[in-house]
Amino acid sequence: MLQAPIRAPVEAPKTLKRSIVFLLIPNFSMIAFATAIEPLRIANRILGHEAYRWRLASPTGAPVFASNSVEITVTGSIETERRALLTERKPSMVFVCSGVFVEDFNDKSSFSYLRETHQRGVAVGGLCTGAWILARAGLLAGRRCAIHWENLPGFSEAFPRADVHADLFEIDHNLFTCAGGTASLDMMLALIGEDHGDDLVNRICEQALTDRVRASHDRQRLPLRARLGVQHAKVLSIIEIMEANLGEPLSLVEISRHIGLSRRQVERLFDKEMGRSPARYYLEIRLDRARHLLLQSALPIVEIAVASGFVSASHFSKCYRELYGRSPQQERAARAALGSGTALAPTRVGA
Repeated sequence: MLQAPIRAPVEAPKTLKRSIVFLLIPNFSMIAFATAIEPLRIANRILGHEAYRWRLASPTGAPVFASNSVEITVTGSIETERRALLTERKPSMVFVCSGVFVEDFNDKSSFSYLRETHQRGVAVGGLCTGAWILARAGLLAGRRCAIHWENLPGFSEAFPRADVHADLFEIDHNLFTCAGGTASLDMMLALIGEDHGDDLVNRICEQALTDRVRASHDRQRLPLRARLGVQHAKVLSIIEIMEANLGEPLSLVEISRHIGLSRRQVERLFDKEMGRSPARYYLEIRLDRARHLLLQSALPIVEIAVASGFVSASHFSKCYRELYGRSPQQERAARAALGSGTALAPTRVGA
């Protein structure tokens, strides 16, 4: 029986390609961090030398808890990394890795460090919700960026000058952002491919048991057809129109005209396929947007109501309570209580 030949290491100059600092923010996403760092490790293993080097930092230099309660030990702080910018330890890239409750992070030293790093010609990036921190640091005005779909409504309201997209990742000159999850893997593979070519990327994919590299503009979420379990093309078109017009809702007559059906036909079709009226479904997705804004922004409730297509805060509060069982004020208070809690039963991992 013939055996597949052993593949030789990828031939490449044995030089360091990139040195990277991962700045870990409390409650960072472990999956985004792991899928960013692992392809670098695998690349070094395949190449047979240290083409990529990295170190971990936190704002204070103290260990950091991820959102899954795992504690990571770091090797430096903002201050040690700021000093490194003036030495041979100056990195070629800095990635901010954050996750849930990112809107509560307000460390001016971190923002200042990121601005200084960028000004010194070092590429700066954000993993998962890291774009929020880059925007707070003033680095994303007029720049393309990506953030996790769940955080996109709040981000858009908080940073209207940022050119945010629901893509897997965005590379705008020397600013790198990705939506987190396994999108970090795709972005890192794009960087490795730029450095060493597709052969190395393919071999990393084989090691990581992934069958393809997704493009930057691939969708973050499942297609509507798969996400909702709906196959009817007209219903999917209606939902797409609704999702594109949450702040200024269209009337059912306008929606019907868009897809070439009568209002009554749309109502019957929606009742059959979705088990509710189109008006009820439209209300639910507008309230879902409002909930994301409540949890991920500091916008006043009246502004959230307007951004979600409600003409008054009182009507918004009534609808919100009917769907979720508590008022917008109670929702925000519950989120604040959760955000101030401490992780339970932490697991310590050395960097």
